[in-house]
Amino acid sequence: MNLKEILQGMVYSCKENLEIPVTDIVYDSRKAVPGSVFVCLKGAVADGHQYAEKAVQAGACAIIAQDPVAVESVPVVLVPDTREALAHISAAFFGHPGEEMTVIGITGTKGKTTSAFMIRSILEAAGIPTGMIGTIGIQIGDTVEPTENTTPESYEIQKALRRMVDSGCRAAVMEASSIGLREHRVDAVPFTVGLFTNFSEDHLGGAEHKSMEEYLACKRMLFTRCQTGVLNRDDPAWEAMLEGHTCQVKTYGFSAEADLQAKESRLISRPGFLGVEFQTAGECSLKAEVPIPGTFSVYNALGAAAVCRVLGLPEQAIVEGLSRVKVKGRVEPVPVPGPYTLLIDYAHNAVSMESILTTLREYHPNRLICMFGAGGNRSRTRRYEMGEVSGKLADLTVITEDNSRFEDVMDIIADIQTGIQKTDGKYVVVPNRKEAIRYCMEHAQEGDVIVLAGKGHEDYQEIRGIKYHMDERELIAEILEEQQEGSR
Repeated sequence: MNLKEILQGMVYSCKENLEIPVTDIVYDSRKAVPGSVFVCLKGAVADGHQYAEKAVQAGACAIIAQDPVAVESVPVVLVPDTREALAHISAAFFGHPGEEMTVIGITGTKGKTTSAFMIRSILEAAGIPTGMIGTIGIQIGDTVEPTENTTPESYEIQKALRRMVDSGCRAAVMEASSIGLREHRVDAVPFTVGLFTNFSEDHLGGAEHKSMEEYLACKRMLFTRCQTGVLNRDDPAWEAMLEGHTCQVKTYGFSAEADLQAKESRLISRPGFLGVEFQTAGECSLKAEVPIPGTFSVYNALGAAAVCRVLGLPEQAIVEGLSRVKVKGRVEPVPVPGPYTLLIDYAHNAVSMESILTTLREYHPNRLICMFGAGGNRSRTRRYEMGEVSGKLADLTVITEDNSRFEDVMDIIADIQTGIQKTDGKYVVVPNRKEAIRYCMEHAQEGDVIVLAGKGHEDYQEIRGIKYHMDERELIAEILEEQQEGSR
């Protein structure tokens, strides 16, 4: 493929011959290789235009820029916006893989990851191999490749979609973050369906969003990029999310006006299992059980069901897919032999911790036990707040380590204690995380619900600049094995 071919259909200016072979596309000059095209991106910290000459020295055959650059030895293609250009030339370079599959995009403040897993589970229950791009990384089959952002750069997205198609995937589910939408990362993705979960304050300040209005405006861009939009009608922002939309619209919720409605939802609890059950009315009538606790799980499941109805999937696949969905690190149950429930969750600040603990309280556990730590070299206020929230909502708090980085673990724990001591909550300190998990398991009583908070899908512990492997699921398995050996 040559440069002129991958620029086809774009607005650009360049007087030189562009029929030159392209081996790759890069936007980091350190990754430039002979025959690659270097795209100058403007970031919050650095401007790629400053590194154009370095890319040429490394072998770049052309530069794509939105501002003039002092490069004479290779063609310089000027475009109105290099981020937008990167999206389109990446799609062309990889052969427009999104056109060979069904692509679903999900936006919203909360619930994107869980909804993505639910939709993928339903699609695969219907016999449709499905890839996924989001918070957990890029997942193709059972392989997960970590990414730096929820919605990666457009080049990475197109490369991942091509790998999915080549590996047999017929669908892809993608989290479309507000930043990803704003930065043109999904511009060349042909979304069949776009899903809106909910909208609340988040990602304000710094390099993120200047205001709630801008945050919302970025999220609603999805509905100018998809064929059908599926929106949570119960969310106050649902109509604002449709401003300027170009797609067909479907809605879901408990509202009688929603196209797909949830009816008779109830919480389900048994040893080792917390979940929800609900029935639907409107466009289809089915009864579903979801092994993820909380009313918000009904919304996520209902949105996933509404998306899959748009795709024409059978009701049986929806019921089956929802019944077996498992989201790594999101209220994730871990099987244990005792008469209690053990969960792993990513809650790592006061807001998310309050949400998960309040949700688990609804199941009236014998005791609610919360184990967590706090990250080093981060806001101390966050630690106070987390301690106070757990002290108020948990029957017992077990304070431990969590990515202490370059701080002393005991200093971080002392800050958490400052917060918890504002409450009447009981707590113990077990600095080593594995031993803290062991403490929770060995002191568990019948009917207890234990949540290991903070790590979620992460499989490392960061200490003094080094990331050590640490997966809580593995720690639990080790503890159970050690207990079994000890009883022999």
